[in-house]
Amino acid sequence: MLNYVWIGLIFFGLAAAISTDISEQASNKYQKGNPLNAELRIEDSTTGTSSLQNKNVIVQIQETDFSSFYNEKVKGTVSFETQLSAKNKNGFYQVLFLTNDSSPSIWKKMAKVNGKENDLTAKIKIAKQLSPNVYQCQIVLEEISIVKIKEVTTSVLDYAETAVKIALGLIGIMALWLGIMKIAEESGLINHLARGLKPITKLLFPEIPGDHPAIGAMIMNISANFLGLGNAATPFGLKAMEELDKLNPEKGTATNAMCTFLAINTAGMTLIPATAIALRASAGSAEPAIIIGTSLVGSTCATIVGISAAKILEKFPINSKEFFSWLKGNSKFFLIFGSILLVAIFALTTNILSPVKNIFSFVTPEAFKNFIQFVSAVAIPTIIAVFLLFGFIKKVKVYEVFVEGAKEGFNVAIRIIPYLVAMLMAIGIFRAGGAMEWLIFALRPVTSLIGLPPEVLPMAIMRPLSGSGSLGIMAETMAVHGPDSFIGILTSTFFGSSETTFYVLAVYFGAVNIKRTRHALAAGLLADIAGVLGALFIVKLLFG
Repeated sequence: MLNYVWIGLIFFGLAAAISTDISEQASNKYQKGNPLNAELRIEDSTTGTSSLQNKNVIVQIQETDFSSFYNEKVKGTVSFETQLSAKNKNGFYQVLFLTNDSSPSIWKKMAKVNGKENDLTAKIKIAKQLSPNVYQCQIVLEEISIVKIKEVTTSVLDYAETAVKIALGLIGIMALWLGIMKIAEESGLINHLARGLKPITKLLFPEIPGDHPAIGAMIMNISANFLGLGNAATPFGLKAMEELDKLNPEKGTATNAMCTFLAINTAGMTLIPATAIALRASAGSAEPAIIIGTSLVGSTCATIVGISAAKILEKFPINSKEFFSWLKGNSKFFLIFGSILLVAIFALTTNILSPVKNIFSFVTPEAFKNFIQFVSAVAIPTIIAVFLLFGFIKKVKVYEVFVEGAKEGFNVAIRIIPYLVAMLMAIGIFRAGGAMEWLIFALRPVTSLIGLPPEVLPMAIMRPLSGSGSLGIMAETMAVHGPDSFIGILTSTFFGSSETTFYVLAVYFGAVNIKRTRHALAAGLLADIAGVLGALFIVKLLFG
């Protein structure tokens, strides 16, 4: 399935880029060769146009002239500073000017097309002198074409570089935590943890022996994710995938346990979404941590649906007789699950929880946030200290064992580079080509039926694709609508309610060379949808 998704991202991205470029070329969006009326001012008085060469000037364009020329609204006069070069035989001065944050968006886009620089070239022709240092003139900007294709090219190269940076950045972290993990294995600590959580792990991963190292690694990964310790969670997750692959009878094909484990990871259940809270605080939110509860509800919905989807989809292909036998055999699970779901909906939509709220009224949101932040801050040093101390007590040669485990980190980090490059390249083409806008347009009629505001739809779509992309969308949305508005809270809750599904699949499956991912992607995407719906439900209930 991942093969079809990958080629689909690339195909639709390129199709959107080509069609957009053709459309813009036909409509002459960038006004190729057309003159724009403006005024040119110089600082000292000049007696004639022949003396303007090498003069520093300010070019000003009226708001109405610019808006009608580019069909783009701007506020106030558009201006830039430049220096006039020698005049050519047609009477044009060649100039170069720089765009900045206050420049019109179309100019910034035009400047970006020709590379990462923020400069634009233009030709200026003097029409007539209005006063000793003011001239009426016409500007013809540089020719711009195939904008989207150039953006796609730039994006592919940038994402390929990003993929390598991500993988190399993992080397140190991988070495640290795989070394610590090796000490925990040698000392028997992982076995103790696995035995303590055996009822849960047996339910989730029935085909994995209870004392297998994969169980301990998965427990550490899920725990680290829940506490928001992303740097620790990834190495534990990659270690778990390696151990699971040792039990894999069909190398290159994902097992049921792998798909279930990936579904839990893509659900992204986290106690405190630190990144979203930090961005809300920087955006001026009065209550940055208000999304802790809403994100927990959203990610819980994602986790439940992700696990359920993985467990159901692993049974297919299956004939109807076997399917109904399977349903009958798991009827108790579905009955309990359905009952919990109904009770949760009833509790959230009535005042039945009011007495409970009154009992715990002394626990303020600020106190809860401080407690969680304290736990997150001390978690990593505590894990390292406990693991090392336990190993030392059990007479493990902690230094030698740590080094032995750390050696694995380099190989794993390097091995995932091709998978990261492939996935991030496809996402880059999809985004830069404009296919994201196509998808938003197609989904908008459906999302409007469930009351999902169109302003947050880009965030809901981007979150499974790109962490940095969704972070940028969240920051932009909160800047426009405010971090404490309904839109701002919902957008940041989306960020805290799920993970970057495609990144997780590329990294984790790439670590063990899995090419046939089976139902892992479907389970992950269903978890993402559940996270969005859960977040929408709880935010509407509390803030709508």
